Amino acid sequence: MTTMEHSRVAGSVILCLAVSLLPEVGHATEGYFALGYSPAARGVAGAGVAYSQDAMSGAINPASVATVGRELTFGFQAFSPSRGYTGTGTGFVAPGEVKSDKEFFPVPNMAYNLPLANGAVVNFSAYGNGGMNTSYPDVANANCGGGSGVYCGGEAGVDLTQLFLSVTYAQKLGRFSYGIAPTVAVQAFEAKGLVNFSGMSVDGSALTNNGLEFSYGLGLRLGMQYELSDQWTLGLAAQTKFDMSEFDDYAGLFEGGGDFDIPASVTVGLAYTPTPDLALMLDYQKIFYSDMPAVGNASDAGALGADGGAGFGWDDVEVIRLGVEWKASPDMTWRAGYAHASNPIGSEDVTFGILAPGVVEDHFAFGGSRRLNDRDRIDFSISYVPENTVSGPIPVANGGGTAELEMRQISASVGWTRSF
Repeated sequence: MTTMEHSRVAGSVILCLAVSLLPEVGHATEGYFALGYSPAARGVAGAGVAYSQDAMSGAINPASVATVGRELTFGFQAFSPSRGYTGTGTGFVAPGEVKSDKEFFPVPNMAYNLPLANGAVVNFSAYGNGGMNTSYPDVANANCGGGSGVYCGGEAGVDLTQLFLSVTYAQKLGRFSYGIAPTVAVQAFEAKGLVNFSGMSVDGSALTNNGLEFSYGLGLRLGMQYELSDQWTLGLAAQTKFDMSEFDDYAGLFEGGGDFDIPASVTVGLAYTPTPDLALMLDYQKIFYSDMPAVGNASDAGALGADGGAGFGWDDVEVIRLGVEWKASPDMTWRAGYAHASNPIGSEDVTFGILAPGVVEDHFAFGGSRRLNDRDRIDFSISYVPENTVSGPIPVANGGGTAELEMRQISASVGWTRSF
């Protein structure tokens, strides 16, 4: 089979599998971006902008795959978030402790790395970039005057999913590696139970209960790695803002008539390999949520759906990641990691934060790889995110009172990688 035929087959398989799994992918931890995109990356808490692990490393830094070789990898994450809120003295939002249903989400990833005759590589990958889900039941609510639900509109919540399909070109030239990855993004979104916010919207018919809708866009991911010495490597990666097509069915919810883009981000880091069997990683990432009006605008900025109107009030998220990888033997590798992310939701935005309580901060990870033979290995990891909370007042216009948001998470990942 020729290189071109390999590329067509790999691209077709990844595209078909990824699109078929779209409604269930990508629920995440840093705001709504994923902690990592493969079992190996999650084992070091998503660190590795200056380090290459496998064919999925390009999801962190497109330059990382320049030295991977020909490789095929598939992974699966079982992600379980626990999220909800406690309302006190509320006059519109349902009082008491309310938990979101649906606490299991499958998150797949896949990538194929193909070396070219000129020494470069082309990489095909598909993965859940991020997402957020809340599914509040139709709870009793004495504040509704006969109605029910968190917002007096029956079952309530949102379901956001983001899938990235990337084609990466990467090459190593001496101590310098670079990569460029044009990336197609697909989003799916649905909102329920928000009918009583119609008075705050420019279009109440395009606010809620309109089913699942898709949005599409294109962005660019770039990266470089430079070997400062035999032991130190510097890494830098950036992602442009993705200009996505509008959610027309939710033009009365998102600022600008349904505009919901994907924010830019930048990551810089170092990898230190004091011995061939040990790697230490340090990353810093910033995600520019505040540049997305639908997410970053204050919740009291104006009417829902209007130009310059209300958003979810999210701040930018900054993430520090630490990771260690130890090759204990030719067949066994162990990993561990820790990440701290700033919380994007302030106390003044808890009313809408109930829908998307992405308030977690600390992430602990552990994992490893077991080589089965000269070609195949199994990767695995476990991540734990302890509960974090944010409390704040509910505006008098929304009934008053206070709400405390809470979220915690646990996930387990497993993957298979074959080298050729």
